[in-house]
Amino acid sequence: MDDKTEKLNLKREVGLVGAVSLISGTMIGSGIFMSPQTVLSTIGSPGASLVVWACCGLLVIMASFCYAELGTVIRESGGEYIYILKTSGPVMAFMLIFSSVLFVRPAGVAGISLSFAQYVVAPFYTDCPPPLLLVKGMAAVSILVIATVNCLNVRFAMKIQVFFMVAKLLALVVIIIGGLVMLIRGHTENFENSFENTNVGLNPIGIAFYQGLWSYDGWNNLNYVTEELKRPEFVLAAIGSPGASFIIWTLCGFISMLAGLCYSELGTVIPESGGEFIYILRTAGKVVAFMFSFSFIVVMRPASATGVALSFAEYVVAPFYTGCTPPILAVKCIAAAAIMGLTAVNCLSVRLAVRIQVVSMVFKLVALAVIILGGAVMLFQGHTENFEEPFENTNADISSIGIAFYQGLWSFGGWNTLNYLTEELKNPEGKQLDGMGKVSV
Repeated sequence: MDDKTEKLNLKREVGLVGAVSLISGTMIGSGIFMSPQTVLSTIGSPGASLVVWACCGLLVIMASFCYAELGTVIRESGGEYIYILKTSGPVMAFMLIFSSVLFVRPAGVAGISLSFAQYVVAPFYTDCPPPLLLVKGMAAVSILVIATVNCLNVRFAMKIQVFFMVAKLLALVVIIIGGLVMLIRGHTENFENSFENTNVGLNPIGIAFYQGLWSYDGWNNLNYVTEELKRPEFVLAAIGSPGASFIIWTLCGFISMLAGLCYSELGTVIPESGGEFIYILRTAGKVVAFMFSFSFIVVMRPASATGVALSFAEYVVAPFYTGCTPPILAVKCIAAAAIMGLTAVNCLSVRLAVRIQVVSMVFKLVALAVIILGGAVMLFQGHTENFEEPFENTNADISSIGIAFYQGLWSFGGWNTLNYLTEELKNPEGKQLDGMGKVSV
């Protein structure tokens, strides 16, 4: 009897189109057609309503970028549950999944189904409200049908998702084109004194933001089925050939160099610590800067630090578990110790933190030098098979190129870090006095 046990894995059935449809089709739900009137009636003016929608969209974009990063670092299905399980432990993860399964998800599905049912039966009751029993029955039927389809076949469910996404996009296009036609014909009365009668109270603004964010909801759904994706790794090898890979690396380095030069200029013009926050504060005002800082501190930095710490911990414990996967508890403990150690060092002494940074940088440069020299030696020994027809099997589709650029730019990330502590630099402007007392660069 074979003692080897096979791990149960989900069958990868969700491709790029299905993944996009899962996100877009969920986001473009009944909320996007119902919330605008609620936002407008709550906030009180068209101008403030547009501001709320724009801010909600910006927040959702930032959050979705964080989730995209988490999905590449922790490639397991489960969304928030698996991330909390990996970082905060089983107790917190159980509390989340308990409330989500018993309250949050059923309430959300019930609300969306009732909204859908109202749209379906509305054409048959043009002069009066539809019977509540009929609306509930239609909502229950829709829930049963969708649940059955998802249980029977993932591919068929994705096809239905794509179909509905196209239908919703067409509806949105008709609405947008209709609005533009109205504007072109001169119906601009809603934009005259567009901020008049704006409700600036905390309660109206909160309700408006709640409705807007609820309409944008759905951007996190893909991470619930990560293990069903056909290509979860999103590695640079997606480009398919060594030649194209070199081109991507070169372009990413060039873009990062230009961005770094721009940040160097910003750091000398505005010699204050804070990075993007201080630049947004000086140019776009306090509200936008607060929104950036809030999402950055609450979501982006913790998620990034967690992912990097877990990756570091896996590298540290890997030599001790050459024949098997290292225990998750050991990985978590090493990651937590690394985070706490670095935090303590940065809190105790900036100079000590800089010295540690210098030491780690030297080790990294030595490692890179070994890799480069090793590659050069292999080339001199005649191992040039990868450079014969270097552009063969290149994946020239938009998806592969985009993933390759994302990985390349992520690898070059960090050029903006210095501007977060500009005020701690001895000479941030890069200027000094020459022998005659004149300022020189």
